[in-house]
Amino acid sequence: MPPESCWLLKTEPGTYSWEDLVRDKRTVWDGISNPLALKNMRSASRGDELLIYHTGNERRVLGIARIAKAAYPDPKLKDAKRLVIDVEAVKPLAEPVTLEQIKTDAAFSGWDLLRLSRLSFLPVPAPMRNKLLALAKTR
Repeated sequence: MPPESCWLLKTEPGTYSWEDLVRDKRTVWDGISNPLALKNMRSASRGDELLIYHTGNERRVLGIARIAKAAYPDPKLKDAKRLVIDVEAVKPLAEPVTLEQIKTDAAFSGWDLLRLSRLSFLPVPAPMRNKLLALAKTR
């Protein structure tokens, strides 16, 4: 059964990668400062699915994670607007899905990943989630 909501979470692999999350099993995800990304984070719930996307030279979706604890103020900062979530690894994609694949597929037309390239936490509409997992040969 598909999750209630699905989100794409971008990370620079040199800072914290999918492999790091798999090794750690669970982590506090911090560092998001974009107002729209923070608004999206506030909308996310415990149990929601996350697709982990590597930025930089990789530009690909690599794995599935889950929100283990919904957004709360970053305990390291004195700014209640800056949020973190707890994230836990679920499973890798059978085949990573590249940004190039996404850009060339009409099913992803208009998606925030393509329109707002600096956004690090964004919704994945159900049809796009299903298409991504089909491209990844993952269920």
